[in-house]
Amino acid sequence: MKTVLTVAGSDPSGGAGIQADIKTMTANGIYAMSAITALTAQNTTGVSGIMEVTPEFLGMQLDSIFTDIYPDAVKIGMVSSAPLIEIIAEKLKYYNARNIVVDPVMVSTSGSKLLQDNAIEALRSKLFPMAVVITPNIPEASILSGISIENREDMIKAAEIIGKQFGCAVLCKGGHSVNDADDLLYCDNRYKWFRGERINNKNTHGTGCTLSSAIACGLAKGMDLETAIQSAKDYVTGALKSMLKLGKGNGPIDHMWNICKNNI
Repeated sequence: MKTVLTVAGSDPSGGAGIQADIKTMTANGIYAMSAITALTAQNTTGVSGIMEVTPEFLGMQLDSIFTDIYPDAVKIGMVSSAPLIEIIAEKLKYYNARNIVVDPVMVSTSGSKLLQDNAIEALRSKLFPMAVVITPNIPEASILSGISIENREDMIKAAEIIGKQFGCAVLCKGGHSVNDADDLLYCDNRYKWFRGERINNKNTHGTGCTLSSAIACGLAKGMDLETAIQSAKDYVTGALKSMLKLGKGNGPIDHMWNICKNNI
């Protein structure tokens, strides 16, 4: 069985973060492992508190994983401060981690800020250069590229700026009123659009976490990057189409749609 490690924060409501990652990996036939960067108090309506682990303890978690069950891929999600990012980068380099997917989680679906200001530069200098691909959404890509993104041409410009600056592939995720659900991959000076279906579902809590985890699953299975992205998009589309309705705010998607429907 292939294995994937998620390094991210915990979401007690189960829609995003570590919980979403583990569900996604399980639904995609992967053995999931986790290193928790922070506990959060959140639900579908917002984030009310964040309690980080110490860098030392996060390092201990990563040591425990890499020295026993070596992951075939690593997904990095919410890491809210520079010291935590630095210890992650140190450990991934030491253990020669492979197939690293970085989701630069800056703001939650509900609009809550999840990244301290000092962490952005650490992401840029420490983690992005190690990644096979990073997966910013439109607002995140705008911050990272330094340009306003209003249309598809702006997405191309932003992805190129980010990719050339950090030497990694960039999946600029669509939506946010810029286009439908089309994502843009910039890799090795080439562009590829992944067409997506716009689904009328307001329950999108954890969609970014889910997509990046699903991409890591594909890479762990030996897929090339483009195939892994397409597989991940198909999985997320199915989870949205399931139209799960939970919570009073932006509810979670149905991570188990592809296995639960067959068992009812």
